[in-house]
Amino acid sequence: MASKKMYSVVAVVGIGVASTMAWWLQAPKSDAGAAMGVRPSGVEITQVKKQTLRDDAEAVGTLRSSQNVMLRPEVAGRVLSLGFADGARVRAGQVLVQMDDTLQRAEVQQSLAQMSIAKANYKRNQELVAQNFIAQRSLDESAAALQVSEAQLGLSCARLDRMRLIAPFNGVVGIRNVNVGDYVKDGADLINLENIGSLYVDYRLPERYQTKVMPGQTIEVKLDAFSGRLFKAKVEAVDPLIDANGRSIGVRAVLANTAGEPIAAAGGKGPAAQASSAPVASASTPAVAAKPAASAPVVASGAMRGVALPSPQSLGCPSNAFDRTRINAGGEQNGPLRPGMFARVTAVFAVRPNALIVPEEAIVPQGGKQFVIKAVAPSELPAPAASAASAAASAPVLPPDTKLVSQRVEVKLGLRRGGQVEITEGLAEGDTIVVAGQQRLQKDGSPLRVVELGRGPANPASAPASASGAASGASGADAASAASQAASR
Repeated sequence: MASKKMYSVVAVVGIGVASTMAWWLQAPKSDAGAAMGVRPSGVEITQVKKQTLRDDAEAVGTLRSSQNVMLRPEVAGRVLSLGFADGARVRAGQVLVQMDDTLQRAEVQQSLAQMSIAKANYKRNQELVAQNFIAQRSLDESAAALQVSEAQLGLSCARLDRMRLIAPFNGVVGIRNVNVGDYVKDGADLINLENIGSLYVDYRLPERYQTKVMPGQTIEVKLDAFSGRLFKAKVEAVDPLIDANGRSIGVRAVLANTAGEPIAAAGGKGPAAQASSAPVASASTPAVAAKPAASAPVVASGAMRGVALPSPQSLGCPSNAFDRTRINAGGEQNGPLRPGMFARVTAVFAVRPNALIVPEEAIVPQGGKQFVIKAVAPSELPAPAASAASAAASAPVLPPDTKLVSQRVEVKLGLRRGGQVEITEGLAEGDTIVVAGQQRLQKDGSPLRVVELGRGPANPASAPASASGAASGASGADAASAASQAASR
């Protein structure tokens, strides 16, 4: 029993001694003891730099023809002749597909004969009415008959026009799906026509960019088919409707069908730029070689059958309204780009040449605000607003030879690009900030010890300093562990 009581007394006394020693170690020291108790915190630092920063967004898009159409017949019939070759350039107004129009031409001839009779009757009745041989009613009836015959001629001419498929604009035809002699139904796909003198780049951006996208802006386009080439396009229109599924807006830009610009390598004009020009040259070679063939007259495949049919206008039909509104545009179609290509789009909204940037890891969020810890000299700290006595009591006693202390500064953030963030307010160029070790800096005025990680091989002169710093840190850790062991005993 006595031994148990002795053990209890010894345990109580040991706990009391340990608590007293722990309090003594944590109590603030004065003079030299305080100076030795405050140890500098190891941190990594960097400087605020100015750099050109672009406000841009990346997206994927597709190249589309500025004009494209799939030619389809309006009525069923048999193909009589073809006026194009696969992949050839055609001009506006050129007859591409001629259907068998024997019946329609006969109807036109019949209508012309009926109109000729109606005109003769109307002219004869005019003379008889002038001589008071017949009544005015007969003249009116002949005039109405003439109008009916003219309407029948227009109807037969319209049916005749539908038997020809005409190119509505300059462009390049695709690969045909029909041969001479085939019977096609109305609405069947015969041949596609593409105007590729200039192309559209269609892409989508998130809805948060709707206030930044405007017509006339320049975008950068990269194509997987032409690696190492950069193409410039201009925004033409923005879709006013936002997609409810993806919450994105549609944008269309106009891209000239050219070879683009070479993307310079990191060291200037390197092998990358030379290698990138090779595919473009080879891609444009077939188009250059096709120029003499394009200037030659187009020979219709129907000529093999000796088909030479006059136009409806030569039979007396009026000009079609579609012929009068046909677009004669498109220019040369010899560019290397093709509709349907996959495009990587970079929309550039603004360029800031003197933006202040810092690494993202330097930002310390707290309470809905953003802070950065500056490394300043002790003399640059702002004077406290409290009294001198309370300021002297609260300010930490710095170790000797302290060159940098911490100072928390609130900042305003801007753009984020590639691990860097723009500072719009709170810092200036050349300011020294902490990028690692901020969690150990709880209040302003904490002494700092600069640690340069990974700089040993690059700068051997700094190796002794870093080694001494590591040794001092190790000695401090050993002293702390020894004190803790003594307290536990």
